[in-house]
Amino acid sequence: MIEQIFPNVEWPVMWEATYETIYMTVISVVITFILGLALGLLLFLTSKGNLWENKIVYAITTAFVNIFRSIPFIILIVLLIPFTRFLLGTIRGADAALPALIIGAAPFYARMVEIALREIDKGVIEAARSMGAKVSTIVMKVLIPESLPALISGITVTAIALVGYTAMAGVIGAGGLGNLAFLDGFQRSRDDVTLAATIIILVIVFIIQFFGDFFTNKLDKR
Repeated sequence: MIEQIFPNVEWPVMWEATYETIYMTVISVVITFILGLALGLLLFLTSKGNLWENKIVYAITTAFVNIFRSIPFIILIVLLIPFTRFLLGTIRGADAALPALIIGAAPFYARMVEIALREIDKGVIEAARSMGAKVSTIVMKVLIPESLPALISGITVTAIALVGYTAMAGVIGAGGLGNLAFLDGFQRSRDDVTLAATIIILVIVFIIQFFGDFFTNKLDKR
């Protein structure tokens, strides 16, 4: 039955492409979470009226985030080709897609982190400050725990965007389902290959959304 619906699909190749897509997504999500959280905290802490208020640092960080958040991903990949080649020695394969994926997604997530932190009741932060808590303590014991549901929700949205980014990266040889759908499906007029790759991408997105919603609801105290 499957062979009749997808006569041109070579399933070992399809599963290898699925692995590459999952690999690119997982690695980039983990690093994006760390970098985006750091950038978001820096944006929040250095903004007006906060613990590390600093107009210059805030302006530089904001400019960096806005620039890389605004560049279309397919253009960003091309712009980063020299950097990727210098870093990894190649611009092809799943690893070569990681720099563009991370640089494209981290600023996007940083803004979501900043928004999540701004939603925290300032009274909670002031109470911690009045008890003499250090900035590191406030970050670890107040800011992150209080904003955790929003942080999880934000990284879920970012992870889904990254799945789409991996598909775009595949068009220029990064591997994964996007690469397979374009080269083996679209360019060879094999619609069933493109359809199979699309269905697997949708399944990955649904799984990410399910677990994201599950953990967000579990952590939401409201």
